[in-house]
Amino acid sequence: MPHPDLEAPADLLVETAYAKVNVALHVRRRRDDGYHALESLFVFADHGDRLEGEADDEGAIDLVIDGPFATALDAGPRNLVMRAAKALQDYLGTERGARLRLTKMLPVASGIGGGSADAAATLRLLVRLWDVRVEPAELAALALDLGSDVPACVASVTQIVSGRGEELARHGVAGLEGRPMLMVNPGVAVSTAAVFAGWDRQDRGPLSADSIERLVTQGRNDLEEPAIALAPAIADVLAMLNGQAGLTLARMSGSGATCFALFDDDVAMGRAAAAIGADRPEWWTMETRIRSA
Repeated sequence: MPHPDLEAPADLLVETAYAKVNVALHVRRRRDDGYHALESLFVFADHGDRLEGEADDEGAIDLVIDGPFATALDAGPRNLVMRAAKALQDYLGTERGARLRLTKMLPVASGIGGGSADAAATLRLLVRLWDVRVEPAELAALALDLGSDVPACVASVTQIVSGRGEELARHGVAGLEGRPMLMVNPGVAVSTAAVFAGWDRQDRGPLSADSIERLVTQGRNDLEEPAIALAPAIADVLAMLNGQAGLTLARMSGSGATCFALFDDDVAMGRAAAAIGADRPEWWTMETRIRSA
């Protein structure tokens, strides 16, 4: 799924690691295996990190990282791009390798699935680069071993995600795909484990995602409160977003600290981005749209 706006030499493949947003995230219970049972509506932005790859006939997997958030990552074997490449290489039993370059445009540890999206983009790119076929169920199993959000990021389409991330169902919501979306991060990294540890273990009910109206009135992010306790700047972001004209919904994504706002149109989103940029220039912002399949 190469980004249509990116051109590359014929021997260089490109994938976009689309930013993931939880429009709603309901935490139902803590499972016996230590994971949490979740119900969430995942959408994906039109933008994200950029991954390039070309073949290495000697079988090596090499990774270079650049971009505005490159310094927050290590290109060593624990990087999710490297782990995904090695997992697929081992699964296929292939001696083919790849030279990879990740341009990190998304903030790290920010609740928008950056690492998971990078891993998923790696799997997609290498399947194309090595010209192999992997059955969807097998690719999903590889993805889940890399992280709970990775299976959903492989397809990067609007979907209901439940279980620990292994139960996926394509789910259209009228008026949602293509809607303008502003993403804002106050420059604070939040530990996912610490946020989940702060969850009060109260089941506030199932997810209803039949319409945008229900997502606004009945949807929630059960991790907002513990995330704000760890990073109060999240509340500042939400307050500023909720004060913008033309707003449909503002909420935190994932375990934070990135928040998102859905707008009625591009003009309203642009005005909001300009106002926030002028008032808080140190915050990261991205104007985008919800990706259509």
